[in-house]
Amino acid sequence: MPPFKNNQTGMTITIALSKGRIFDETLPLLAAAGVVPGEDPESSRKLILPTNRADVRLIIVRASDVPTYVQYGAADMGVAGKDVLDEHGGVGLYQPLDLNIARCRMMVAVRNDFDYASAVRQGARLRVATKYVQTARQHFAAKGVHVDLIKLYGSMELAPLVGLSDAIVDLVSSGSTLKANHLTAVEEIAQISSRLVVNQASLKLKRNEIQPMLDAFAKAVTK
Repeated sequence: MPPFKNNQTGMTITIALSKGRIFDETLPLLAAAGVVPGEDPESSRKLILPTNRADVRLIIVRASDVPTYVQYGAADMGVAGKDVLDEHGGVGLYQPLDLNIARCRMMVAVRNDFDYASAVRQGARLRVATKYVQTARQHFAAKGVHVDLIKLYGSMELAPLVGLSDAIVDLVSSGSTLKANHLTAVEEIAQISSRLVVNQASLKLKRNEIQPMLDAFAKAVTK
């Protein structure tokens, strides 16, 4: 039996998710809330997926777009990494729960032969490649390190290897990609995990529908 009944108000709850690790690790939490996707986003071309509940649907969006869809009410709820939320700023979002999934670290990394500590100590101006511009800016400003930020959208590890940058700021999970490309993580900026985010207006207007889901998620996370 699902932990709560289909709502009788005719309101639909829309949940924004991204493909891949976050989607996979959110599935047990959805199941705890009595929600089972009707299709696998990896094999389906659909961007709006039905579930076993007529009043709950999933939309599949780019990870970096989840906060925007929730902020503007196109989705009532979503799951987004802390890295994405920090870049977005969290405007208009309620963040009630750290789901403790898709865990990794935000790190500064350099070529194996680059003396990062010495460069920082000598006050060198560093070129840093990242897609996490706000996070990187805040981190280096707090350290008093002068940097030129270069925004990239992928293949971050390539930047130091071809001389585009001295360092990168990126997510690191196992560290195997850094090692394969002769890079070393030299500084941890933050521990990253994925959070549940809720549109503030939706929480007020659909509280009777959304609150039981929040409670079910919270209970599943603490197990």
